Amino acid sequence: MYPSVETNHEPPPTAPPEMPQPPQTTAPALVVGPTVHVMPSLGPNVSVLQVPPSIPAPWSTGLFDCYDDIDNCCMTCFCPCITFGQIAEIVDHGSISCCASSSLYTGLMFLTGCHWLYSCFYRKKLRGHFFLEDSPCGDCCVHCCCEPCALCQEHRELRLRGLDPSFGWHGNLARQTTMIPLTIGGMTR
Repeated sequence: MYPSVETNHEPPPTAPPEMPQPPQTTAPALVVGPTVHVMPSLGPNVSVLQVPPSIPAPWSTGLFDCYDDIDNCCMTCFCPCITFGQIAEIVDHGSISCCASSSLYTGLMFLTGCHWLYSCFYRKKLRGHFFLEDSPCGDCCVHCCCEPCALCQEHRELRLRGLDPSFGWHGNLARQTTMIPLTIGGMTR
């Protein structure tokens, strides 16, 4: 009677069950800041503001918060070369020792009086490493006018980020590796 038609009885392909498909509805997004993402899972009118990584982060403490760490404040006041050496060793990841950078800083301080240029270079490296803002003014201006305060701020920043400059680079590495528990074998009940 009717011509036979071959039919495919396989179900249509679908996405794997572990990857749910997002809903097809779009909620209106209001552009308020650098980037606004609509989050349909949170509701149709909820958007989340995300700051792009191109905006530098503020320093953890202010330039004149020297008394937050009184020990470092006194050390920097009487012997800034030691504070600088500790900072330089951490910022350079141990490639230069505290003693070597302290000696160079001291030599520049007594021979030329332009030690702040050397420390300014390390402030810039520290800012680049942690993507910190150039505040309250440029690195050279901060170190030229407020050298002890700048060194104290850099020391506090490293300490608040989990790197204690008084331990040195290798001491911080040893501290971090002993704090990470090693599990040998698989997980057991």
